Amino acid sequence: METMLLREQEIYPSKEVLKSTLGKAYSAFEELEARLAQNDFDITFDWHYYKDSKGWLCKVSHKKKTVFWLSVWNGFFKTSFFFLERHLEGIAALEMDKNSYTIEKTWGKMLPFLFTINSKKQFPDLLKLIQYKKGAK
Repeated sequence: METMLLREQEIYPSKEVLKSTLGKAYSAFEELEARLAQNDFDITFDWHYYKDSKGWLCKVSHKKKTVFWLSVWNGFFKTSFFFLERHLEGIAALEMDKNSYTIEKTWGKMLPFLFTINSKKQFPDLLKLIQYKKGAK
């Protein structure tokens, strides 16, 4: 069974910690972080320890809007997007590969879309969803 890592509150997810935890997937994380920091995305990464999840999560935001949450696993990272049902039609129009993400059971009124990322090859659909989320109301 997969287990989320970065559970120790006193160990901040520094570059070194992320590199050792993600292994080969660290280059994908580093590339994603660099691409999203560019002006056309204007995205920030903000790590916090959350007591309710008992681990470190990264809130990835555009201005004040949360675009997705990022969690670290053994050899990969997950991005979790949350949408309302009214957004499904717009997401379907993005023409993403249905195998690139999973849709989890509804969380309240929110519908979670999860990407499990271990390489840069998965970026095209991820970047489409990021752009959509930035503009979604």
